[in-house]
Amino acid sequence: MVHLSSAWLLGGPLGLLLLVPVLMAPTPSSLCTPLKTLNDSLSHRRRYMKHNFPINYTVRVHSEEIFKLSNIRRMRVNRTGLDELTLQRLWFQVNQGILKKLIRVMPDRHPSRRYTAELETRFRDAEGVFVQSHPPEIFQQELPDSVQDIWDRLTEEPDKVPEPSWRYATPKSLMDNFCHTMHCLFSECFATEEQHDYCGASHWRKGRKRKLKPES
Repeated sequence: MVHLSSAWLLGGPLGLLLLVPVLMAPTPSSLCTPLKTLNDSLSHRRRYMKHNFPINYTVRVHSEEIFKLSNIRRMRVNRTGLDELTLQRLWFQVNQGILKKLIRVMPDRHPSRRYTAELETRFRDAEGVFVQSHPPEIFQQELPDSVQDIWDRLTEEPDKVPEPSWRYATPKSLMDNFCHTMHCLFSECFATEEQHDYCGASHWRKGRKRKLKPES
């Protein structure tokens, strides 16, 4: 479990007042560059995560690793004490595990292995900037119980995970979730003049229709 530091405990209400602006602050501008680079790689996910795998090929993942826009909406509504920074931390933890699992199932000569390894490198670059953009004490705070439970299950040894807790998902669907939730949780980095609602599933359905239209 993540514990509070002694400095935080001694700081008391004053420490809380100092941290509130940080927790409520928008995505640090320094994080947008690595996230946009990551997004550039994700734009090729259809080719590398669908066409290079057998039809109906799936990967075994934790149920919590099927992290969709609907999960974010539900958590925002139903879980108290939940801020955007906590959701962003959870996003990094979830997708770190997914990338590791995808690389693990690919043989060295798999046509998508190099792409996935590059994706993981860019993901780690973004994670590094994310951590450096916030005071260390932020990451020493206790997570809300509901999020801590998810975190513990994500980091549990695979042989200790009950069989009903596993799910099977296609590489493409996992990368779709990865991309969509990134835009939702770090929307300041992807905002356009049209101000799309990146947290709405309808936005992504419309985007898919636009891409398919020239082929019809």
